[in-house]
Amino acid sequence: IKSLAKSYDCKNIIITADWGSSTYRKAISPDYKQNRKDKFAEQSEAERIAFEEFFEEFEASLEVLAEDYPVLRYKGVEADDLAAHLVKYKDKYDLEYIWLISSDRDWDLLIQENVGRFSYVTRKEVRLDNWSEHYDIDPYLYISMKCLTGDKGDNVPGIPGIGPKRAVQLIQDYGSAWDIYEALPIDSKYKYIQELNASGEQLLVNYELMDLMTFCDDAIGQDNIIDIERVINEYKN
Repeated sequence: IKSLAKSYDCKNIIITADWGSSTYRKAISPDYKQNRKDKFAEQSEAERIAFEEFFEEFEASLEVLAEDYPVLRYKGVEADDLAAHLVKYKDKYDLEYIWLISSDRDWDLLIQENVGRFSYVTRKEVRLDNWSEHYDIDPYLYISMKCLTGDKGDNVPGIPGIGPKRAVQLIQDYGSAWDIYEALPIDSKYKYIQELNASGEQLLVNYELMDLMTFCDDAIGQDNIIDIERVINEYKN
């Protein structure tokens, strides 16, 4: 963290961390991230021990970081939403340029002017000016692609038969996922279009589950937002 902060000449370092699964999303979709719980339940004894040791180290790392930096972490709130909140209100928090340090491509939903992401896995940056090197659609339409394709890692179902390529084609033909929903039913013999006609409501659910910028405050909760403001103001002052 210190090395990256030096490389990017950062004035402020803010840590965001999960504390369990999102209460907000579980209320919308009870199966949200259930696949992870099912996987953990099937662990061998060796895997269980390794998993516990990892999280012991993770918790210890957060304690060390908290000695020097604000660690934003709230029960039932995910780091994605905390990062989205900081991006959404970066002017209020006087954050001139935000570098998101994460390997999670979901955070590319937050890319905008003066916001970039560095992946510590691929060692690559995603920015507005190099967006086309990573995706075939405009940044503001990335959420539409995710609504169509879903997210297997989070157990968010997409439309059966629609992967990234078909999603991009549908967006090029009809516009955003909202526009696609408004165009339903679409007359077509293709099975994936028929699946889309039958599962169109899933697009609206997926917006609520995955549109970080729109719903981050709902996912965080007002009491936690008040605490975030307090923590950051104390840190910066």
